[in-house]
Amino acid sequence: MEQLAELRERLRTQRPVAWEQLPDFSLYMDQVLSYMDRQVLRFGEDDGLTAAMVNNYTKSGLLPRADGKKYGREHLAYLTCICILKRVMSVRDMGTVLNAELGSGKNISDNYESFRDSLDKALNLITDVMEAYLDETDAADGAIHFALLSYAAGLASDRFLSILRAEGDQPEESPKKSRGRREKKAESAKEPQAE
Repeated sequence: MEQLAELRERLRTQRPVAWEQLPDFSLYMDQVLSYMDRQVLRFGEDDGLTAAMVNNYTKSGLLPRADGKKYGREHLAYLTCICILKRVMSVRDMGTVLNAELGSGKNISDNYESFRDSLDKALNLITDVMEAYLDETDAADGAIHFALLSYAAGLASDRFLSILRAEGDQPEESPKKSRGRREKKAESAKEPQAE
């Protein structure tokens, strides 16, 4: 019970810092690695970020190149997203999502905050569901339940990724068409749902 209660409390309270709280000065690699240890929930020594990982993320195009040997606020935002998503996504899938959310021409601070908001909602949802599984004698039931939640969420994520990839293959639509589609989507969201 104690281990699960501790996990639940960490999931409920520990979050990456807001954009404004990310350092507004450049960091060297060892400082970045130390910072990221505090930025992302970790439960073991083997799941930490390493310099080799940062270099690989840069080579694969997930992370913008450092300014010399220094990393800024933008890099920390990307690395936060990468360190969270790497547990559930391939490098290719992370590239698709990060390009859509944080890619060139995007407002990184707003999209980083949107990412944090989605993470907050997901973690709060899980901590609420965990309430029914805090008795460690039901550990197998809890493990199966959360594995199935992960499976279902993975299916949904895969579908969204296939849509993103298909959009990437399409020529960009005019802002007018895109705006019209967003307005229709907003209107349909306001319509009462049939029961």
